[in-house]
Amino acid sequence: MLNFTSMKNCKLFFCLLFAGITMQAVAQSDTAETPKNLIKVNLLSPVVRTGSFFYERILNDKSSLQLGFFYTGASFAGTQFRGIGITPEYRFYLSESKQAPAGFFIAPFVRYQNLNLSDKDDTSISATYSSFGGGVCVGNQWLFKNQVSLELFGGPSFNATSFAGKNGATEDDFFLTNFGYFSFRFGVALGFAFGQ
Repeated sequence: MLNFTSMKNCKLFFCLLFAGITMQAVAQSDTAETPKNLIKVNLLSPVVRTGSFFYERILNDKSSLQLGFFYTGASFAGTQFRGIGITPEYRFYLSESKQAPAGFFIAPFVRYQNLNLSDKDDTSISATYSSFGGGVCVGNQWLFKNQVSLELFGGPSFNATSFAGKNGATEDDFFLTNFGYFSFRFGVALGFAFGQ
């Protein structure tokens, strides 16, 4: 049968054991390697009825590759847009004190978009619209506890476009201001980091 003194010793033993395990876990998390993969979502894209997602793979301490994908069902000024876009990019991380995927970055990218257009008021007016181009983004990415990422990015894009109207539709029948030769890409992405 345990007496009061031996109970105190048992409690002290288990407290010290728990403290030691906790300190070891904290030390391991502090020295854990930076994750090599991130999956992210653009928090601004739902505002325009679009889903925009990214996968980033770290190559080394100062660079990564990212592949972005979006699907849209957006409407602007009477024009309905439905389609996809793919955006591969290469990122250069420039921070002296941080390693990829954290810190300030510059990212040249290319983008392909393929969209079906329709007039919300006259369904007989429709077209297909595609663009291919590229540009450069600048931004900053923060990594919290090696698990959660938050990123701000933006930059210009220049595109070659192709338009094919149906039933006599022309480009003047649609609102294409945001999808022309010059556009601006921006976003706020929240993500999850994992894996080595």
